[in-house]
Amino acid sequence: MQRVVDRLVRAVGTVLIGKDEQIRLALACLFARGHLLIEDLPGMGKTTLAQGLARVLGLSYSRIQFTSDLLPADILGVSIYDRQRSQFEFHPGPVFSQLLLADEINRTTPKTQSALLEAMAEGQVTVEGETRALPKPFFVIATQNPASQAGTYPLPESQLDRFLMRIALGYPDPESERQLLAGLGSQSRLGELKAVLNPDLLLQIQQQVNEVKAADSLVDYLQRLVQYTRDEPLFHCGLSPRGALATLQCARAWALIQGRRYVIPEDVQAVFPAVATHRLSGAGEHAGQDSAALVRQVLNRVDII
Repeated sequence: MQRVVDRLVRAVGTVLIGKDEQIRLALACLFARGHLLIEDLPGMGKTTLAQGLARVLGLSYSRIQFTSDLLPADILGVSIYDRQRSQFEFHPGPVFSQLLLADEINRTTPKTQSALLEAMAEGQVTVEGETRALPKPFFVIATQNPASQAGTYPLPESQLDRFLMRIALGYPDPESERQLLAGLGSQSRLGELKAVLNPDLLLQIQQQVNEVKAADSLVDYLQRLVQYTRDEPLFHCGLSPRGALATLQCARAWALIQGRRYVIPEDVQAVFPAVATHRLSGAGEHAGQDSAALVRQVLNRVDII
């Protein structure tokens, strides 16, 4: 398994240089059957990461550029009257793909954002009273710009909670940026990426994630983390049971990526910030504080044993 993951990371790393940790987190999210939110400044490589993952995982891929005038039908599809057949024919929207890139998702209205809720939660969409299944596997990778930038709409909590993980890419280190300037990580190399997996193998890996063992002591540690977010006055609301389940599933995927069939506390610590930061917000004197910093406090204050 480690060899497969290393091949995936190396492949995507040829177009997104110096971000191996973020690539591994993204893979853990997809292996855990989750959707990924990438939040960062424009030009950091968010779209490149999504496109690279689609290629190396061998998934069918669609992209939607979210704008303020986008409508739900632009995502889901619409029925058009066929005169020759004298009937309406459904034309599927871009959501009917295995990996959907929702680019700059927070630049559209909440009404359009909500068109993805059923798809992300249940792997199906209901259009004009008829429910249609989406391909398997089905992932949404959404990118968003910081809320402080002009023309953005905040994602509702219900929409944020559909994302298993939220990651940021950040500025490249000097050596990686030097390689970018030399053209080694140009987006034009995306077309050279070859599939390392296929959908069937990906589904098998997802099943293997479910089989990774988590000891009772590990679950006790996870429960202490979750309870801390609920009891301490740091946060407006603590992590929900869904957030706890998300952390455990991502920890299982991270353990598998590391070549283990059992979870250790370091696996939980590796994924907890990506799982928790978009689900938690500061309260009282901590309101407006960076949630990532608050989550780090939780990890530092809760004992492993």
